[in-house]
Amino acid sequence: MTAAFAEASPAALKAAIRDRVQAAGSSFYWAMRLLPPDRRDAMFAVYAYCREVDDIADSDASPAAKEAGLAVWRAEVAAIFGGSARTALGKVVAELVPTYHLRQTDFLAIIDGMEMDAVEDVRAPSLADLDLYCDRVASAVGRLSVRIFGDDRPAADKVAHHLGRALQLTNILRDVAEDGERGRLYLPKELLVAHGIEDFEPAAALRNPLLPLACNDLADIADRHFVEAERAMRQCSRRAMRPAAVMRAVYQELLRRLRRQGWRDLAAPVKVPNSLKLLLALRHGLM
Repeated sequence: MTAAFAEASPAALKAAIRDRVQAAGSSFYWAMRLLPPDRRDAMFAVYAYCREVDDIADSDASPAAKEAGLAVWRAEVAAIFGGSARTALGKVVAELVPTYHLRQTDFLAIIDGMEMDAVEDVRAPSLADLDLYCDRVASAVGRLSVRIFGDDRPAADKVAHHLGRALQLTNILRDVAEDGERGRLYLPKELLVAHGIEDFEPAAALRNPLLPLACNDLADIADRHFVEAERAMRQCSRRAMRPAAVMRAVYQELLRRLRRQGWRDLAAPVKVPNSLKLLLALRHGLM
């Protein structure tokens, strides 16, 4: 566990988590500002949990060491739901479980997703495996989130299903070059092969002039998930879905910018300016 999230008083831990989220300057932070303080702090705690397990998967440790680190968190999740959390962060999360009806399966699914990264470098997974990965690392987070937002109806889980996938696929399309440097290639095999790309070694795939065609196809899949997520939101509490609506708007804008860039210069960063994030937060957060 990182020093900031080591054993500490609940107040000190919550402050450390808030500082970490704010320092990241992410779209997540802009969206969560719409929540009342108690729900916002709950979301920040879930974010901290995700960062902890993600940092293990992305570390330079050996696969065995990564699995051991994730196993520690599996045990802590069991302790959280068994009423005997041991870590400071675990104790904060344990307080949230009965309040927001959070499910153990979703916390464990996140670890399962991180383990997919930890065991070996992902290279051109099948569409089915990529979908499973997105469900674990993103939609599972969404299922926790919608409950904290204030809606636990089946339609809210449907929002989590589609929006989680849309956000994760957009992240993959944004980070193609960065992931390639780590020896990872998340673009699905079927889309690569469809455009004549059969060398799945990341550096080779990224040099292939046909790569933008596969990226564009994956963007089409992300767009379909955005559409389904928006449709499901209409069946949910509008107030509860405000943070989700902001995340959808910001990431759809990011995907539009990626399409315009066309994956021709993978080293060129593509971002949504903070000023536009604020505008989208105001537009979709005050609906």
